[in-house]
Amino acid sequence: MKIVGTKSCDIAVVGGGVAGAAAALEAARSGKKVILVEKATQLGGLGTIGLINFFEPVDNARGVQVMKGMVDEFLRLCVRHSYDTIPEMWQNGDPGLDVTKRRFQTGYSAAIFSLALCDLLCEAGVEIMFDTVMCDAEAADGHIESITVFNKSGHIRIGAKMFVDASGDADLLAMAGVPTVTGGNYDSYFAHGITLESMQAAINEGNVGKRNASGFSGGAAGLYGTGHPEDMPLWDGTNGEDVSNYFIHNQRLLFNRIKDQDRMTRDITCLPIMPQFRTTRRIDGNYTLTTEDAYRHFEDSVGTVVDFNHRYYLYEMPYRVLVRDGFDNVIAAGRITSGSGYGWDVLRVIPPAILSGHAAGAATAQAIDTGKAITDIDISVLQARLAAENVDIHFDETLAPEDRSLLEPMKLGH
Repeated sequence: MKIVGTKSCDIAVVGGGVAGAAAALEAARSGKKVILVEKATQLGGLGTIGLINFFEPVDNARGVQVMKGMVDEFLRLCVRHSYDTIPEMWQNGDPGLDVTKRRFQTGYSAAIFSLALCDLLCEAGVEIMFDTVMCDAEAADGHIESITVFNKSGHIRIGAKMFVDASGDADLLAMAGVPTVTGGNYDSYFAHGITLESMQAAINEGNVGKRNASGFSGGAAGLYGTGHPEDMPLWDGTNGEDVSNYFIHNQRLLFNRIKDQDRMTRDITCLPIMPQFRTTRRIDGNYTLTTEDAYRHFEDSVGTVVDFNHRYYLYEMPYRVLVRDGFDNVIAAGRITSGSGYGWDVLRVIPPAILSGHAAGAATAQAIDTGKAITDIDISVLQARLAAENVDIHFDETLAPEDRSLLEPMKLGH
């Protein structure tokens, strides 16, 4: 491998999804030199190029927003220049009542959000390396010295004091020898498209967000596997052959579903340019979150998390789900944080991914400033910083329902 150039920084972030963007932004705001490596040509990950442009709930389903800080900043950013689907009752702050299914959530323009993220990070001084793939990590005894990336210039070595893995697949962690856990993924592949009817609906309602028609999909398996072919293994997503086969299978399936339709009445406007996988590989962290942790307080919490698919449930994100003892300068962020079963689902969607990125950016900056390993920083200092940036470190007991026996049963994924 011929190295054509070298770069150095304080903090290198691998992956430009919402978690990586949050980590890079927080680290840059802390005065650190930050390089963000993104293999695609847009920021936002699944929330933009993956076409899963839905900002999941940030409230407790009882009329109170509980996920704030950078989560709130990104939520406001994704709709500032875009259409939104925020329920009217949330337009002027917390309604303060049981909102059943009308939670504080929104759709948005995937493309515009990606542009806004690029602008935000550039204004903060983050160096973004687009169309750049990480291909190697130089690590020994639990310490990463550098990573090697590849783009049109060739192979470039990036040295850093701290690293954030926000790759979505724990690629850096795996290369550096950090223990990881692999998952599996249902057969889902959703595209964006329009029909004459959907365009007319947008015109009639004066809302461009109505233009997207549903039903343009290859595999259409749901969150809990409904619709996944019985004879099909789960997609792994951590090797090249599997990823290629996923795209081939789903693109051909989608094409065969639409090819005989009236070509003058519909169009596919965008295909996902990354796999729409949910759970490929994650860190085997110092703690693993499960559904048993609902309503549990953690001394090392870095913020409150709501369940995006079950009303009322509240969690805290312990710092330990981001790190692993024995590895002093790398931290996980996004959908690769340490959760098991549906606990992984709780941690992986957009709001908690942003929260973990926010915490990772602050933690890496703190570790550099104090000369500590990422696993040994003073959690109370990190919590104070996040709290000063409007993160609810611990959930308020009054926000949980008094009679928890009335909670809806947990639906569990694979």
